Amino acid sequence: MTSPQFTATILTRISDVSATDWDALIPSGNHPFLSHRFLLAMEESGSAAAETGWMPRHIWVEDETGTAIGAAPLYVKMHSQGEYVFDHAWANALSQAGMDYYPKLQCSVPFTPATGPRLLANTPEGRQAVAGAMMQACGEWGMSGVHLTFLQDEDRAVLKALGFAAREDRQFHFLNRGYADFDGFLASLSSRKRKNIRKERKAAQDGVSIERLTGDDLKDKHWDLFYRCYLDTSQRKWGRPYLTREFFELMQQTMRDDICLVTASMDDTPVAAALNYIGSDALYGRNWGSLVHKPFLHFELCYYQAIEAGIELGLPRVEAGAQGEHKLARGYEPVVTHSAHWLSHPGLMQGVEDYLVRERAAVEHEVDILSKHTPFKKI
Repeated sequence: MTSPQFTATILTRISDVSATDWDALIPSGNHPFLSHRFLLAMEESGSAAAETGWMPRHIWVEDETGTAIGAAPLYVKMHSQGEYVFDHAWANALSQAGMDYYPKLQCSVPFTPATGPRLLANTPEGRQAVAGAMMQACGEWGMSGVHLTFLQDEDRAVLKALGFAAREDRQFHFLNRGYADFDGFLASLSSRKRKNIRKERKAAQDGVSIERLTGDDLKDKHWDLFYRCYLDTSQRKWGRPYLTREFFELMQQTMRDDICLVTASMDDTPVAAALNYIGSDALYGRNWGSLVHKPFLHFELCYYQAIEAGIELGLPRVEAGAQGEHKLARGYEPVVTHSAHWLSHPGLMQGVEDYLVRERAAVEHEVDILSKHTPFKKI
């Protein structure tokens, strides 16, 4: 794929470019999920691979001098699993018209509903070149569309100009308003909510020893515990685990300094664990599991410990993953998330655009209502 200004290459493996070259295109700050080592671990572990319905087709763009100006994590998808932005109704509509929705192109971090850069470039022109290359690939390969999820504002503006349809959803994030510690956060809550959180934490911590581990403090035994917990949760909720044990071995080797693993033990026996990633602007809660039933332990490990860690690290927010209205009462506030979609079938594209106008209004209305029911003191 070429133009007078640039040449776009498809990478069937992230290892086709060096970590130094790929990471140099990531906007400033630490975005752990966009790093070469994270995407490489996804592929080398077999977690994001053709066998799992995630076929790497990353975009790599160079200018006429051979200098890299943009890139993007891109996958050919044979299903809509592991994306957290649901388009099954669109697939059904195209199927009823006698056409195939799959394969499609998905620009995202597999199994990771965290907002971040998608068009990896340092200029609007570079981002436009990357997005244009995706659209060209979609047409040349005869695919149904291109989907970019959990977008930042810079990418949204470029995609809107290219005719992508905008979609919104909502998550719950903890917003750090300069709290000195967890007690400082509690002081910002209404009395009833503050008492409820203290009650939940006391019940969760009764008879339980909790540790937060990062860097060289992480050992194989901790990952063994976490993976057992992860498998238990995956098999109960999704039917199959997305991530392999090898993936977490690679995390230990290459990303342990970007990880905060929270573990819980009862009577010196490890029983639960929650995995977080440390970015420059957020702590990202990702996976958790427990081998025992302990009231409020989920809230303690996934929400309260994450808030404590985020405050200690001085991070602006904690992203606790998708879904979960129950997070609202525990200090997590509703925020709008964004995706962009371009569909090659004109009729489906028009129908989706019409639908998304109504869906965006509904999401914004819901966020407005939820924002009025946060646990904070009313001023």
